[in-house]
Amino acid sequence: MGGRPMFVLAEDTERTHGRDAQTSNIDAGKAVSEAVRTTLGPRGMDKMLVSDTGDVTITNDGATILNTMDIDHPAAQMIVEVAESQEAEVGDGTTTAAVLAGELLAKAEDLLEDDVHPTTIVEGYARARDIAIEAVEEQVLDAETDDELLGQVAESSMTGKGTGDVTTERLAEVVVEAIRHVDGEDGVAREDVRVHTQTGASSSATELVPGVVTDEEPAHANMPREVSDATIAVVDEELGVREAEIDAEYSVESVEQLTAAVDAERRELESYAESLSAAGVDVVLATDSIADGAAAALADAGILAFESVDDDEARAIASATGASRSGKVEDVEDADLGRAETVRVRTFGDEDLVFVEGGAAAESVTVLIRGGTEHVVDELERALSDALDVVAAALDAGGVVPGAGATEIVVADRVREAAAGVEGRRQLAVEAFADAVDVLARTLAENTGMDPIDALVDLRTENESRDGRAGVIATGQHGEVGDPVEAGVLDPVAVKREAFESATEAATMIARIDDVIAAE
Repeated sequence: MGGRPMFVLAEDTERTHGRDAQTSNIDAGKAVSEAVRTTLGPRGMDKMLVSDTGDVTITNDGATILNTMDIDHPAAQMIVEVAESQEAEVGDGTTTAAVLAGELLAKAEDLLEDDVHPTTIVEGYARARDIAIEAVEEQVLDAETDDELLGQVAESSMTGKGTGDVTTERLAEVVVEAIRHVDGEDGVAREDVRVHTQTGASSSATELVPGVVTDEEPAHANMPREVSDATIAVVDEELGVREAEIDAEYSVESVEQLTAAVDAERRELESYAESLSAAGVDVVLATDSIADGAAAALADAGILAFESVDDDEARAIASATGASRSGKVEDVEDADLGRAETVRVRTFGDEDLVFVEGGAAAESVTVLIRGGTEHVVDELERALSDALDVVAAALDAGGVVPGAGATEIVVADRVREAAAGVEGRRQLAVEAFADAVDVLARTLAENTGMDPIDALVDLRTENESRDGRAGVIATGQHGEVGDPVEAGVLDPVAVKREAFESATEAATMIARIDDVIAAE
């Protein structure tokens, strides 16, 4: 090449490699982790997120915070994906996973500065993760997953998430009742539990509805507001005057012709009500519009009708009631109809909600969440959704373990003990993994007002005397070291397992990157 440089990349391409690339990626991951660290635990703080359009979100849910933040750095985005994966798999523990991933990156940075090869760190972390998961499995409580235990799991998940200490117990009862309702021989049908929010009351007014709740209102004011033993039709047709498929003009030369045209239009609109009445339909849900004349005819026939029903809502109601969606009213047959004990319209302030209760085909239930403001109900929705997920996980995925950082202390001690049996520099990575896990308990203690160093020492000491059951219990304004099982602080084992797996995977992937090539 005659000593001339060869340009392989475009001129506007930016490249960072070696230690600079590693440092940049690790710093980005740590920054994201630090953003949610203060939200961890029952005394975690909230974040206010304001979008460029002025929308405000107030929450301490890790997944919501990270998803709402405008994060561009690709390595930082991997930490966001950790929270998303945790949320998708088990519904809770997103902050734990993000904080652990960030701390693993911080420890990896120290090892890199000591000239430990990234591959060695990855191998050590993988070995430590396996030990950690084994330790978690050994912590599973030998206890029956009765309603009391599941209630404790739900309360542990919701504490500190805007539910308020007074109403947490009541909300936990609703969560357990909902999950029990959809628990069958094939496991928990979590998708059959819907969540609906409505402002205008305190959170204590939250209730479980045995059916589907949807934002709809009757198509006509004279329609009945409640129908018992309802026969339901779901149609995907516009209930109006049919239009010609071609452009055409009609010449009306007399009053009789105009009257005949109006009468024909009226008869066509009334035919919808006649067809539905003949089929025995009490309630009709149309995914398209309903003309005023057709709505009036339906009201005269005593049929409760809803128009422009959202496709997802129509699908949910059809599934719950056993209805089949029909393309045309005239094609509705008895086999297409659904059944429900009650369909009623309830008014909340200026809004109507439709309650389809006692569906014949499915055991669907809806948690109707109440709250004084939009911000309150939004945070309650996130909290109850997480609680529903963790209770389902406790039933389906292997039981529960002590919470409040007790399991993390056991895991850290077990990994640290096992490090002595690991050869070479991988031992340093295993020990670093244990130190990273310790930070979770330290953060819990710090967020409850305790001295993190003293709390960690006390936790380790009490852990040895209590057989692995010493955690940070939030009492009043401060925390104290106690038995989380006695305090009713329990977590599904699936949440811990997923957190260790996803955090380790993200941290090792970032640590292995030594070259970043970014094109404009």
